[in-house]
Amino acid sequence: MEAFQCKPLGIGIGIGIGIRSFRRGQNRWIIGFGFHQSPAMESLPQMPRSSATFHTFVPCSWMRLSVLICLVCFLLLLPLPPAAGALGEEPLIPNFNVTEIKLKRIGKHLKRLNKPALKTMQSPDGDIIDCVLAHQQPAFDHPRLKGLLPQEPPVRRPKGYKTGSSLKNFQPWHRQGKCPNGTVPIRRTKEEDVIRFGSVKRFGRKPHRRPTPWNPKKHYTVDSGTHEHSVGFVTGDQYYGAKASLNVWTPHIQKPSEFSLSQMWVISGTFDNDLNTIEAGWQVSPELYGDSYPRFFTYWTTDAYQATGCYNLLCSGFVQTNNQIAIGAAISPTSQYNGGQFDISLLVWKDPNHGNWWLEFGDGQLVGYWPAFLFSHLADHANMVQWGGEIVNTMPEGMHTSTQMGSGHFAEEGFSRASYFRNIQVVDWDNSLIPLANLQLLSNRPECYDIQGGQSNKWGNYFYYGGPGRNPRCP
Repeated sequence: MEAFQCKPLGIGIGIGIGIRSFRRGQNRWIIGFGFHQSPAMESLPQMPRSSATFHTFVPCSWMRLSVLICLVCFLLLLPLPPAAGALGEEPLIPNFNVTEIKLKRIGKHLKRLNKPALKTMQSPDGDIIDCVLAHQQPAFDHPRLKGLLPQEPPVRRPKGYKTGSSLKNFQPWHRQGKCPNGTVPIRRTKEEDVIRFGSVKRFGRKPHRRPTPWNPKKHYTVDSGTHEHSVGFVTGDQYYGAKASLNVWTPHIQKPSEFSLSQMWVISGTFDNDLNTIEAGWQVSPELYGDSYPRFFTYWTTDAYQATGCYNLLCSGFVQTNNQIAIGAAISPTSQYNGGQFDISLLVWKDPNHGNWWLEFGDGQLVGYWPAFLFSHLADHANMVQWGGEIVNTMPEGMHTSTQMGSGHFAEEGFSRASYFRNIQVVDWDNSLIPLANLQLLSNRPECYDIQGGQSNKWGNYFYYGGPGRNPRCP
């Protein structure tokens, strides 16, 4: 039988369905089509039967075009290279499907948080720092503060006060300049920050279902919650402030939904729904900040993390008065294992004249204050103070997390290897800084993170704490 010849009509069709892109909450599909009809063609020489059979399906005049189009479509269908963090870790910014309605809500929330700036600086670590007039910061959206100005600093520090270590240019944004007098530096919140957190309503808040801070009256088990602590604490008296110095590290975080922090808690009320806390320290939290830098942070709550309070300046609460320190910005340098140690000093105390709780950082730099009216129990005094480390353990792959606390090394390794708190003191009823007489040390998972304390002339009350998380003794 005579072999089929190529026909005057040649058709090549290619369809490629590519990646789904995440862009402003829409699912966009890349689709490619190729379709061509040939003009009349002259007859071609006869071909062997086997070849003619192929050409009954693809007219040979346009076979090359069809093959080319199919090749392009094949390339479109190939899987994309894994995103950053996909090899063994979650990406820092998950591919959430965000609706336009939610994006509008996020936009309104950002407008409330990000106030008009007199000056803006791009930090080397990627942060944007806005210099905002002090009376226009988020705190003054509170009904009790609207139309007011920040309070004047207290006349005196607590008795027995000594300045901490001198810190200059300890935040990367300082390399770009400084904020003018009368303004405060605020880390700008971006759309991706809220998307990554997963909730507009809960953005900048701790989940209230988790046990934080440590409740010494509760018997903790492995399944008690996702937060694990190694802390020193005092209780059984009335406290009007606390002070300590702690070294700063960059602990490894296994999953972006976990964090590691070192901080001071000033606490009042019960560990039920009326818990009041004032908190300050440093933390590594990829979910909140989108990276793994240690950052200076503050927190407060008056109802056990349910509906009040937030990190940093992410709600109306803390009033910043300092134009050189950005709360939520990265800290640099950090401590090195078997190397130089970088520590910061923190003082929180209640101003006896106006009743507000003030925060000092480093060598006498007042950062700002928590107004007394924010609190119920802390409007008067604290009944407990804690210092130490905390991590979140989500039990990835059914095992204990490898998220590190502090330096990631156990307390027994000591100076230049383990994390520490030193010169730990409290403020008494007479507005005096006094040493601790009854510091207690506790760790709810000592095989994962532990703590060891001591006392010396130079360091006063101190302790080392921390650990690597998952290890042969902590599977």
